[in-house]
Amino acid sequence: MTETLLATGSKSEQAYAAVKARIVDGTYSPGYRLVLAAIAKDLGISVVPVREAIRRLEAEGLVTFERNVGATVSGIDPTEYLYTMQTLSIVEGAATALSAPLIDAVAIARARAVNEDMRECLQHFDPVRFTHLNQDFHSILFEHCPNPHILDLVHRGWNRLASLRSSTFRFVPGRAHESVDEHEALLQLIESGAAAEEIEKSARRHRAATLDAYLAQSNAGPLNAR
Repeated sequence: MTETLLATGSKSEQAYAAVKARIVDGTYSPGYRLVLAAIAKDLGISVVPVREAIRRLEAEGLVTFERNVGATVSGIDPTEYLYTMQTLSIVEGAATALSAPLIDAVAIARARAVNEDMRECLQHFDPVRFTHLNQDFHSILFEHCPNPHILDLVHRGWNRLASLRSSTFRFVPGRAHESVDEHEALLQLIESGAAAEEIEKSARRHRAATLDAYLAQSNAGPLNAR
């Protein structure tokens, strides 16, 4: 059935959002071949904006282009997941610590409201919704980072993980409960005006704990993100 796109943004932007959403929610799983004509037909647009969207997703690492195969959804092997999460724990921890002095009471309240939505989501667990809320929560904390280079690295890390993030909490659902509690602890540190080093360490431990849980569940061996 043809999907009707919302009449907001360019056709290329709409195609990008639609294809990325399908990758993140698992509709387009790793290795799935992205046939431009078929996607364009589904979205009710021409092939040109779909091609532009695919190129953008390729630049973000969500799509891989191979000669004689075409565009396919990228997968993340355990080693690459390890390296990406290690890097993200460092740069996101730094971004959150640098943001902390600029996060006001309104932003704290927004973050806490998102975290409460995450807590409610645990009752009838939806890993895709939980992941979206998780990104919303962290975005509130790191988007105030005054260093654009660090912020760019954080965004790249999240984009690289996007195709796998939807399944991470599904794979280790127990980690979701711990994550919500750690979010509140992090908010309390920021609220209390804790030292940047303490906030950074807390944010890094939080990210590393998700990696540790994933590696333990997947029997990947005693790898440690710290």
